[in-house]
Amino acid sequence: GTPFLWLADTAWNGVLKAKPDDWDRYLRRRREQGFTAIQFVSTHWRAFHHDENGETAYTGTERIRINPRFFQRLDPKVAAINQHGLLAAPVILWALGDISPGVALSDEDAIKLARYIVARWGAYQVIWILGGDGNYRGERAERWRRIGRAVFGDRHDRLVTMHPGGRSWVADEFRDEEWFDFIGYQSGHGDGADHLRWLVFGPPAQEWREDPPRPIVNLEPNYEAHLAYQSRRPFTAFHVRRALYWSLLVSPTAGVTYGHHGIWFWAEKPEVPTDHPQSGMAPPWWKAMEDEGAICVGHLRTLFNSIPWWLLRPAQELLLEQPGTPQTPHRFIAAAKAEDGSFALIYTPEGGEIAIQADQLKLPAVARWFNPRTGEWSEAERVSEPIHRLRTPDGNDWVLVIDNRPSRREGK
Repeated sequence: GTPFLWLADTAWNGVLKAKPDDWDRYLRRRREQGFTAIQFVSTHWRAFHHDENGETAYTGTERIRINPRFFQRLDPKVAAINQHGLLAAPVILWALGDISPGVALSDEDAIKLARYIVARWGAYQVIWILGGDGNYRGERAERWRRIGRAVFGDRHDRLVTMHPGGRSWVADEFRDEEWFDFIGYQSGHGDGADHLRWLVFGPPAQEWREDPPRPIVNLEPNYEAHLAYQSRRPFTAFHVRRALYWSLLVSPTAGVTYGHHGIWFWAEKPEVPTDHPQSGMAPPWWKAMEDEGAICVGHLRTLFNSIPWWLLRPAQELLLEQPGTPQTPHRFIAAAKAEDGSFALIYTPEGGEIAIQADQLKLPAVARWFNPRTGEWSEAERVSEPIHRLRTPDGNDWVLVIDNRPSRREGK
């Protein structure tokens, strides 16, 4: 089949809150911007307690009664995701907050609700996220393994993953589960050194070699305009780009998710999201939709469409010098290459000189700088020596593409 690059947007409350015309406008724009999937929550949860009619997905906490009317209002918006050429990625059981089904329900009722949602939307082009934002480690893992087996069994025709809490790596807990198809993780909303280290030196960068091999996707990096946990400053488009490119290159490239503070909550006006008092003021969704980070996703899509990205593997050995250390993780340069050495991608979060071990690649090759802010390319530079040094066009973040393929060497 055709390789699918997961470039999802986070609209946790979108299907739950959006007016139909607004939802269509949003989906049309996200398709134009280059997104390929939409992540959303399927039921009431900590940031959405009930719909405009006061109804919830189910009533009770023991032997729940599922409310079809709640889901009937969601069905057209789920269908619209596919109609706009996007993949639907529902979180079935949000698992943080007392109101959320992954916390409030017994195993029996959680399985009942999950089976209902899978049966209701299973005919759509979906990828299931069984649990959302939960702790699935240790003793709690067995509960989620039971739920996964009961809902999906040994055979299922749609991919399934888990969305864990921030900086929680759950591959070991689900590695042997037949229903668990790819590894989802959340690098989260911290901007301190510990958070950055976890992404560039921690499990996403280290565990991809483990068997059996599975795609790895950061389902929740820092959201644009969300307040950072440590600095208490809003994340900018730069922080978004840095997290996106790091995530795509520290593990074998499979995809990544973007998020905006005004979109995930589906803010209708400037407001602080429900039950998220420390996250900061969210702008209205229609304004957030046009912020710089989302535009940069389109440039990222164009870049990755220009190469066989599915061949990329992390290749830090390409770098003669790595300014990003455990003490300075914000300076980390992420490098990846095709295993045959035919091309490489290198992201640097800051300007300056990069020294390349070019003898790790097929030579001669050509090098071009890609501007992740504008989508523009620099002029080509020939690479033929074992050690090659290049300087970024300015002091911002840049992507270096080195390519040996004939069409690229000829400038096509």
